[in-house]
Amino acid sequence: MKLDNSVALVTGANRGIGKSFVHALLAAGAKKVYAAARSLDTLAGVGIDPRIVAVKLDVTREDDFRDLAATASDVTLLVNNAGVLDFGSVLEAQLQAFERNFATNFYGVLASSRTFAPIIEKNGGGAIVNMHTVLALASMPGFGVYNASKAAAWSLTQSLRAGLASRGVAVHAVFPGPVDTEMLKGVPVPKTSPDDVAKAVLQGVSRGDEDIFPDPMSASLYQAWRNDHKAVEKQFAAM
Repeated sequence: MKLDNSVALVTGANRGIGKSFVHALLAAGAKKVYAAARSLDTLAGVGIDPRIVAVKLDVTREDDFRDLAATASDVTLLVNNAGVLDFGSVLEAQLQAFERNFATNFYGVLASSRTFAPIIEKNGGGAIVNMHTVLALASMPGFGVYNASKAAAWSLTQSLRAGLASRGVAVHAVFPGPVDTEMLKGVPVPKTSPDDVAKAVLQGVSRGDEDIFPDPMSASLYQAWRNDHKAVEKQFAAM
């Protein structure tokens, strides 16, 4: 997909990778970027570029999607970035944690894609970018709740890709490693900057890469996973 003159919608655009996506898209030549977040007040720091349109979207609310579809009827690129993370093993975490993670990380992606895929098709085609994680490939027990929701979203992405292939809408899956955002604050691991991740993702979209590993850690892990996925599974299980 050509990003120049595109019209993008970025969910969870108020901070972290979402905020970086907004600016990376503008740098790539997007003519308009809808920056979406649950509260308009949180979008104040995104920037004052006239091409940025701040919009309200809680991806767990059907009414928000209906209202936004009417406002953002010119979208050609959807970036499903909004996400939540709850720590905990699958045997110990509260059911509410699973419900919260699936509501945003899975059902939010589903609702967003079902809302905007027809709009993108109507506008001549484009792309959907779904932000996952390398933990969708191999689960760390302490992230069991988050892993499950992201792995389900990866399966959803593959189904969307198949369903939209003949309709001019490409579907990209992104599997970053640890990124230096508020979500992973306090987790003592090497992290990639959100700006670098956003730029790498858009480069992959421009090339037409269906699966994008936007940082050195995720690229290295993917190669190891391809060579011996059981070894990676056991390695992550011990962490």
